[in-house]
Amino acid sequence: MPDQAPIDVLLVEDDPGDVLMTREAFEENKVANRLAVVSDGAEAMQYLRREGEYADAPTPDLVLLDLNLPRMDGREVLAAMKSDDALRSIPVVVLTTSEAEEDVLRSYSLHANAYVTKPVDFSRFIEVVRQIDDFFVSVVRLPRH
Repeated sequence: MPDQAPIDVLLVEDDPGDVLMTREAFEENKVANRLAVVSDGAEAMQYLRREGEYADAPTPDLVLLDLNLPRMDGREVLAAMKSDDALRSIPVVVLTTSEAEEDVLRSYSLHANAYVTKPVDFSRFIEVVRQIDDFFVSVVRLPRH
């Protein structure tokens, strides 16, 4: 879609390589979405609740959430978001290396909007992130916060 307004995306990811690949995928895409990155679940909740250094952070239009995080894992972040009236309407895409069926089921039971297993291949990873970005920018209508 031409002239689509950029969206704010929060990436919750502790692997610097995956952060770099996600940034590259966003940069290669046509829409200049704003990507903020935090590296653990506790920091994600501070960002989402606009606490401390994140007092002026925008409310993200989309969260890309890894499950295996330090301090507070992705499942705990997802549960906290979906039980918080101010955060529950933010779409969450679980983007993780886990292919375990129990993680898929638990993520959806915690109201994740999508579950995507990260490809190990660099070019495929970039393509998957680009497709997520395209879908949430061009296809679906996101709630504005």
